[in-house]
Amino acid sequence: MRNAVASDEQFNALLIGGSYIHGGLDPHSDLDFVIIVEDDSYAEVMASRMDFAGALADLVSAFTGEHVGEPRLLICLYGPPLLHVDLKFVLASDLDHQIEQRAVLFARDPAAIERRVQAGRVEWPNLPSEWFEARAWIWLHYAATKLARGELYEAIGMLGFFREQVLGPLLCRRAGRNQRGVRRVEALGLDEEGKMAATVARHDPGSVRDAIAAAIDSYLDLRADDPGVKPTRGMPGLLHAFIDDAGPSRRGAAAARLT
Repeated sequence: MRNAVASDEQFNALLIGGSYIHGGLDPHSDLDFVIIVEDDSYAEVMASRMDFAGALADLVSAFTGEHVGEPRLLICLYGPPLLHVDLKFVLASDLDHQIEQRAVLFARDPAAIERRVQAGRVEWPNLPSEWFEARAWIWLHYAATKLARGELYEAIGMLGFFREQVLGPLLCRRAGRNQRGVRRVEALGLDEEGKMAATVARHDPGSVRDAIAAAIDSYLDLRADDPGVKPTRGMPGLLHAFIDDAGPSRRGAAAARLT
């Protein structure tokens, strides 16, 4: 990677982040590279970046990162042995605001890049309590509607999404860490009481029902870390009642009231 960047005059520097700088790098880790592109070459590089990734040895597959809101990102799989590599193509000015202070692997002007990396504002995009409260009950209600309809895979999928988007980040917050979903929850011992484990359901209606109830309880426990958050009207009582009473006639009547 270093040689490929160094040999292309469109590129100014190569940085690396993720596990490489945070610790915990192991054979299963992704490699998170950031490639600094010359300003006047950026459009051309973005148009041809798949060719750059393919020129590196043993590319299996690659796609762009719009699904995570990061179109500058190219997500690649190389191998064998299989290795996940992220390539983010940015401008030097993008280093003024960073989510982590990355290590410099190569730079045409090492001192200048190092100064910019050190001077840049480093801030992880942690979310406020209000963000979680505005979404938690709607997402949990969605899971409950799928349970009521018998769409258990959909309900189980929403519970996984809820762990990633809500419970994991709030567990990280409780531990004084940046909100990184469910990354390394087990290794860091963030769920020693097994509360989040209780939200993992089997393909069984009773198991899904119990998992939703556990997700409600876990969220309420984690929400209490911020006594200033304004609770959503009627929750969790309305959701518990829905789970207990939901049936075809009740759901139809509720839908009719909204039409």
